[in-house]
Amino acid sequence: MADAGLAAVLALVLVFQAVGIASTWGGGYWWFDAAAGSVVCVIALVRRRGRAAAAAAGLAVAAVSVLVSWLAGLPSEPGPAMALALAVLIGSAVRELPARPACAVAAGGLAVIAASLLTQLGSTSGMPVVVLNSLTWLGGVAGGLGPRLLDARRRAVAEGVRRGERMRLAREMHDVVAHHVTGIVVEAQAGQLDAPGRPEQARASFAAIEGAGSEALTAMRRVVGLLRDADGAAPTAPGPERLTALVGRFRERGGPAVELRLSEDEGMWPHEVAATVYRVVQESLTNVARHAAHAGTVTVDVARDGEEVTVEVADDSPGPSHRRRGGYGLVGMRERVEALRGTLDTGPRPGGGWSVRAVLPLEENR
Repeated sequence: MADAGLAAVLALVLVFQAVGIASTWGGGYWWFDAAAGSVVCVIALVRRRGRAAAAAAGLAVAAVSVLVSWLAGLPSEPGPAMALALAVLIGSAVRELPARPACAVAAGGLAVIAASLLTQLGSTSGMPVVVLNSLTWLGGVAGGLGPRLLDARRRAVAEGVRRGERMRLAREMHDVVAHHVTGIVVEAQAGQLDAPGRPEQARASFAAIEGAGSEALTAMRRVVGLLRDADGAAPTAPGPERLTALVGRFRERGGPAVELRLSEDEGMWPHEVAATVYRVVQESLTNVARHAAHAGTVTVDVARDGEEVTVEVADDSPGPSHRRRGGYGLVGMRERVEALRGTLDTGPRPGGGWSVRAVLPLEENR
């Protein structure tokens, strides 16, 4: 449809050009100008078959016409129809071709204009045609460069969205799967120790492994659900009961004693804040199971102070202070907290052990 409209416009310009030229320069130049203009117009209409080749052919015809008109003492070329067709070819090439070919086509168009200008030095009669050619060249370059830059911006935005989604899914995979897998490993280790002389404890460990495996499968299904969710809706925000259940599972797996202190109004917090609190506690308990299995006590303190929520998970385990400074879990926690304009501090406690402390603003996340 667009090409049909372009063909109609080019035909009208050719007719207008032919009538105007025929009345002033006679039939010889009329045939030359009409033929050259028609060839470039046809090339512009079939440009989609090969934009680089079409642009090169159109510029070659234009260059020849400029040279012939100068040698024969004819009016300046390219004429209006050819200039319009060249603008279409240049604009199409600048928009669609890779950077180097696109720049070469634009430079070729500028060279044709420069040649046309050189043929008119010392004469003012052909300058209007040179000005027209310059304007059509600028229009073609602008018409191609504008959409090209918009397309590049859209691709950059889309890539940023995809990158953010991949990071979100990576965090989700780590948060909901690594926790359960760690529990399975701990129970399997306990089962190996209990199996020789304490079959009942071994059976309990294997039952716990089965439960942890089922929970891991459920978590995996939730992540797959995120992938299938067209509108990107987040899962239901964890409430106080889920934190209590999380701590209960940690205790059942033979971990250190856990003291849980929760704020009474946690259920009324924004979804993002409640979910981040849950993930911080989950990842911190997972790290305790991995790195501080010999800790005597773990405290989980979730409290509200004005318009801020503070969650702190601390243990009293001995060991080197650098044991939990790496890994994707800490990175994921920090990204979640900072995304809500909060702060995360981790490190050894003065009296021994390790502490993870996050402060999340409420007002900015409502």
